[in-house]
Amino acid sequence: MKALMTDMISEPWQNLFELLSVPIAWIPDFTRNIFDYLSMPDGWMATFTYLFLFLPVMLVLGGIWITQLSLYTLPFRSGRVNFIKTMLMAWWDTAMAIWLFWVGLGRVVFVALGWLLGLGRLALQIVMEIFRQLIIFPFTKTGQMTQSYFQPGVPWVAFLMLVFWGLLEAVIFTYTLFPTVTEVLSGMDGQQASAFMGPILFIFLSVLILGSFACLQALADAINHKDYKYMIQMVLVEIFVMTFEVLFLYRELVDAITPWIAQQTGEKFLPGIGFTLSLAAFGWVGIRGMTWFLFGQYGTPPLLAIISRRPMLQLEGAPSQVSTPPVPIKPWWQAPLQDLKREIGWLHEKAHEVLEFVTLPFIHLVAGLLNFAMILVTGQPVFMIPFKNFQEALQMRETLSSARLQPRKAAV
Repeated sequence: MKALMTDMISEPWQNLFELLSVPIAWIPDFTRNIFDYLSMPDGWMATFTYLFLFLPVMLVLGGIWITQLSLYTLPFRSGRVNFIKTMLMAWWDTAMAIWLFWVGLGRVVFVALGWLLGLGRLALQIVMEIFRQLIIFPFTKTGQMTQSYFQPGVPWVAFLMLVFWGLLEAVIFTYTLFPTVTEVLSGMDGQQASAFMGPILFIFLSVLILGSFACLQALADAINHKDYKYMIQMVLVEIFVMTFEVLFLYRELVDAITPWIAQQTGEKFLPGIGFTLSLAAFGWVGIRGMTWFLFGQYGTPPLLAIISRRPMLQLEGAPSQVSTPPVPIKPWWQAPLQDLKREIGWLHEKAHEVLEFVTLPFIHLVAGLLNFAMILVTGQPVFMIPFKNFQEALQMRETLSSARLQPRKAAV
């Protein structure tokens, strides 16, 4: 490059040009050697070299060029001592910027490793907490159900058992009565029974069976209140209900075991109508008594309250519940929304921190190079290295725009 420029100048001026170019003549070859050295490594070593050495080397080369070019301005400058002092301080800032660049990259690596370890630890804690919740879930739910079950309130267990028992009896009696009902209807109109006869019979029997429990509840209320007139009425009604269910429902079950009784007695004992009806009546009393004392007396009041849409009367002897003002219920999405806002705020804070950790090392190098350029032009550096934080580095453009070339007074 030097030979090419020398050939462009006429021969009388070549010696003068070579003399004047002595301060910078060695820089191109030095730069070429530096880049040749940087391009020697391969693979991961090349990545490491360019990451940690390329930008510092560019800053050093830029400082060398500007320092050597500033030698040509010394004869024309006032305050040469201060200029030389400022240039030396710029090299001090360059060394500090390079050191801060390496330290900053190391800090980024350590912070990234710390965050990865923290995220791994958090993920492990979440997984362990999930496993712990899965293990203690049955015990937690059992405790909650037991606590709520032993507190006074609506006996939902008895209510569900009553409904289930009523539907179960309806299914059994539908199966036993369906042939009889089909035969009776076919004899009345001479046609085959409709396919909807089974569901209709099931609904009818469900209402009938649950109604028998309602009659027992009315009889129990009359006995508790000692209303004898109403008690006699309910006894008569209960007798009619028992007679209907015994004749049309439970008799079919007794008839189903009659062949078995005759077989076991060697055809010596043939149950008559009195034995059949008596056994059916005993079966009705036994089943109704068992279901009533087990869950019917507790499940029937909620059933009647739901049908009539009236509040359940408080059980006798139960402590009166003190009315408390209703607690305002927060929307279900409010808590997740607050958590999301906190997470977004945390992410913004950490993103700003990451930006500061990654940017400051490079900003120091750029600021050092700009300081050399401003010293060459104005004789004074622009930036104070190192920057305290990222906010101070963001004021670079404002500082550059406010910089003005100030004429210097002549040295006395």
